[in-house]
This record gives sequence, C-alpha cells and structure tokens, in this order.
Amino acid sequence: MEDLSQVLRVRREKLATLSERGIEPFVTLYHWDLPAALDDRGGWLARDSASWFADYADVMFRALDDRVRFWATLNEPWVTVDAGYLHGVHAPGHQDRSGVPVASHNLLRAHASAVQVYRSVGRHQIGIVVNLEPKYPASDRSQDIAATARAHAYMNRQYLDPIFFGAYPRTLRDMFGEVWPDFADRDVEHVRQPIDFLGVNYYSRAVIRDAPGVWPIHAASVRQDDATYTALDWEVYPSGLIDTLRWVTQRYGALPVYVTENGAAFSDPPPTAEGHLTDTARVSYYRDHLRAARAAIAGGVDLRGYFAWSLLDNFEWTWGYSKRFGIVHVDFTTQRRTPKASAYFYSLIIDTRGAALDQAMRSGETE
Repeated sequence: MEDLSQVLRVRREKLATLSERGIEPFVTLYHWDLPAALDDRGGWLARDSASWFADYADVMFRALDDRVRFWATLNEPWVTVDAGYLHGVHAPGHQDRSGVPVASHNLLRAHASAVQVYRSVGRHQIGIVVNLEPKYPASDRSQDIAATARAHAYMNRQYLDPIFFGAYPRTLRDMFGEVWPDFADRDVEHVRQPIDFLGVNYYSRAVIRDAPGVWPIHAASVRQDDATYTALDWEVYPSGLIDTLRWVTQRYGALPVYVTENGAAFSDPPPTAEGHLTDTARVSYYRDHLRAARAAIAGGVDLRGYFAWSLLDNFEWTWGYSKRFGIVHVDFTTQRRTPKASAYFYSLIIDTRGAALDQAMRSGETE
C-alpha cells in the first residue's frame, strides 16, 4: 500500500501541472468510491460514516487547499442511494428499502460535516453536486400530476431542501411509510450548512405517469415516441436544462451554479485511418445544451461554468466500457486517443467564448 504522504505529493504535482496549463481544478471528494473496508463496517448505513468522511476531508483540505479553489463534497448522492442501496445495480449492490432513507441521511450528514471542517481549515469555496431531472406530467390527470410531484421530491428535492431549508419534503414520509426514520432535529439542522456554489448534473428529463406498484415514488417514466434518445435510453431534451436551472434559482435563491456534468453516450463509429471521428449527434447535443445554458443566464441564473461529460471515453459503472460519453475516443486495447468532431466543436466554442454558437445559428449548421 502506498504511503499517504507519497500519494498526496503526487496529487500536488498533478494539480501544479494543471495550473501551469491554465486549467482550474474542481475537486470532488466522493464520486461513488466508498472503500470496501468501510462498506464492511456498514458503509453509508453506519452513523459513523459522517465522521469518517469528515476525517478524510480534513486530510484532503490540509494537503491540497492551497492548490484547489473549488471543492465538491459529494457527486450525485441520489444515484449513490437509488442505484447502490435500492436497486443494487451500482456498488455496494444492496437492495434494502429500509436502508434507503438512512443512507441518504448519512450522506447529507457527511456533506455537512465536511463543509464544517472546510470552514475551519479551508480558504476558498465548497459546494455539492447533485443530478437533477425535471419532471413533467404525462397528462393533466390528477393522478399523474401527483405522481410527478412525488418523483420530483424524491430525486430533485430530497437533497437540496435539507441543505437550504433544514427540512425534508413532507411527501417523503408518506412515500416511504414505515421505513422512514424519525430523524433527530439536530441532524437535519446540521445539514443546513451554507455552501458557496451548487453543481448541477443534467442529462435528460422524465415524463411521469402514476404507477402505484413502483416503490417508493409510485410513478414511472413514459417514453416519448417522437423524441431522440441516447445510447443509455435518455431522452435528448435541451430545454429541460433551462427549466432545471431556473427552478434551482427560484426555489433556493440566486447562488452561483455550475453545470458540472452534461453530455451524451452515442454509438460512435471507429476512428478512420487518418484519425477522424465524426460524432454528429454529440455535436448537436452540445450545441443545443450550450445554447440552453446561455438562455438560462439570460433569464437570470447565476451560471458560472459548464463541464462537458466527458473528456475521455471511460468506465461507465454498470455499463463498463460499452457506453462512450467522451469527446475524445479511447482505444481500450492500445490506449490511443483520438479527438472526435465534438472535441473540435467544443474547443471552438471555448476559443470564441461562445460566439461560434451564434455563427452556427446564423448559418444553419447542423454539425
């Protein structure tokens, strides 16, 4: 096992290299990578997990804060719990209904504890990253409207309401029924630690219908026949990004927001012998979502930055290496990297500070 001091030294060197190249690092403390040894001790079901995380955060802050100005405590806690503790499709692979609200609560406690630590030792900014997905009713039936509200509370409000308001959505208790714990008031109030920014991961929307047998939300998504879908069967819906960012601002205030993930997996062709790869669908995806981000800014959202997911084709959890999000193609046998058309497009947007989006609109470009 590597010595911790050696690991941190290497991290500092890599951060210095980023700085030398004009790249601002945003460091995420937790992206679904709980050590197996801690899962053996209960993982996020253990109350002590919040203090474990605070100790780990303290080490990172003290070692790297002079080279990192932006810290995120957690990435997508909803996915950690829904995929890892309810459906068991991601690590740690549990299917435990009673554990779902407990794991969610402990993740929020861990986030808050890390923020507290940062206020004592850090000098810059700290926030959290959540995945948000706007919910729209499949019809004007009261049942579908109510189901939409449940789905919205479960995915979009479950983590943000406690952080900003110090309270869980009331509907969660009704949805979870007898497995919803009586969380101590001091716990929920502890979660309400002021943050400096909010990271929003946006990929798609959901059109919702009532579905009494689907626990805990008693709702299900309805596929849209006239829509375009990605390789992960996620609907391409750029205007949902505008709706999401506006909702965050209207509900939680005009805090700084970053789109910390946005992108799409498509079935890309292999690179040509000359090193070209045309991914027209991904170029269109980025163009339309960047326009949506700009529209959100024009509408009053304090959007400070945008991150494409992802730079490289990489390991995509349950799907392994079969789904490609990258703007750079990776040959997983040779490790050869080939920039896709989307990489050149994204670079053009950066180089022109967004002006290329206007040029595309005026010229009617589709690629």
